[in-house]
Amino acid sequence: MRFINLFKSLIPTQVQLVRFSSEYVPKPLRSLKGKSTRNTVQYYVDSFRVRAVGGSGGDGCISFLSAWCKDHAGPDGGDGGNGGHVIFQADHSTKSLNNCKSVVQAKHGEKGYNKDCNGKNAQHVIVHVPIGTIIKDEHGKVIGDLNADGMMFIAARGGAGGRGNKFFLTDTEQAPDIAELGANGEVNYYMLEVRSMAHIGLIGLPNAGKSTLLRALTRARPTVAPYPFTTLKPHIGMVPYDDYEQVAIADLPGLIPGSHKNYGLGIQFLQHAERCKGLIYLLDSTQDPLGQLDILKYELKQYNSSFMERKFCVVFNKIDVPQGKAVYDRVKKEMDVIGVSAKTGLNLSELLRVVRDMYDGDER
Repeated sequence: MRFINLFKSLIPTQVQLVRFSSEYVPKPLRSLKGKSTRNTVQYYVDSFRVRAVGGSGGDGCISFLSAWCKDHAGPDGGDGGNGGHVIFQADHSTKSLNNCKSVVQAKHGEKGYNKDCNGKNAQHVIVHVPIGTIIKDEHGKVIGDLNADGMMFIAARGGAGGRGNKFFLTDTEQAPDIAELGANGEVNYYMLEVRSMAHIGLIGLPNAGKSTLLRALTRARPTVAPYPFTTLKPHIGMVPYDDYEQVAIADLPGLIPGSHKNYGLGIQFLQHAERCKGLIYLLDSTQDPLGQLDILKYELKQYNSSFMERKFCVVFNKIDVPQGKAVYDRVKKEMDVIGVSAKTGLNLSELLRVVRDMYDGDER
């Protein structure tokens, strides 16, 4: 008893003992580190045209051995080495295609030498691409989908090395004076597209507050300005939770009526939402939010009808404005919506809870 009392006295009064349960709800972690104030330029490349050139094989050698004890010792020409392949490999640490080059050339195989010395095979060239990269041929047909970490696609095969004259030695041909040339490597053209950016996608019309909301939820720093199409490239922010899960949220450029016909920024960025587990329809509560919602759903349905089967939530932004607050109070009685203010941080905790529910899906 004396030991127990001593143990209790060592526990600080500020500490609360937490009882663990199977129905534990993860909570987002508050970032204690300040954001950088530097105006860094972020280059995000989501589509890239690549010319892949495989290495050519080395030529075979024509040689006849002449030893000190035997002038005509027979053919000793070695084989040429194989050319290198060009390989695309999905890598979880690669987030963009900005490391790709327009022409990727593999090295050639080494030629064969005398005394039965074969040429060295060339090393393969591995180009790391983000997980979820779509590979299209020059006709626009999808021929590869790197949707898992470590998956590879051989973009251009290297040529086989030529065989030396030693290979052609037979019983009837004791002095062959022929050898093979190395085969040429393949030359192919590809279009790489990234279609797997984040778990949750922010969908909204221009100036709905998507960039401001992403700044409030994560450490991402997209440009914020009071004019349309401020976001010209996608931005990704990570939301950490206390169970060590991280949810990626993507700020996609604003959609306008006719985006499925490639109006505005169009299809170039609609493709980024194709693999998101959930969608957040972010609406400006001061500018006819229900009309905005109809436009967004119509554009997504026309582009890909499977968007209608995704998990989603409807978020009214700018409820710190009296006009927006009045519209939100009226609409929430008729449909399930979340009212937030990305500028002041009002009700963001409720939105983060819904984001985690969409991320978990049916796993919980």
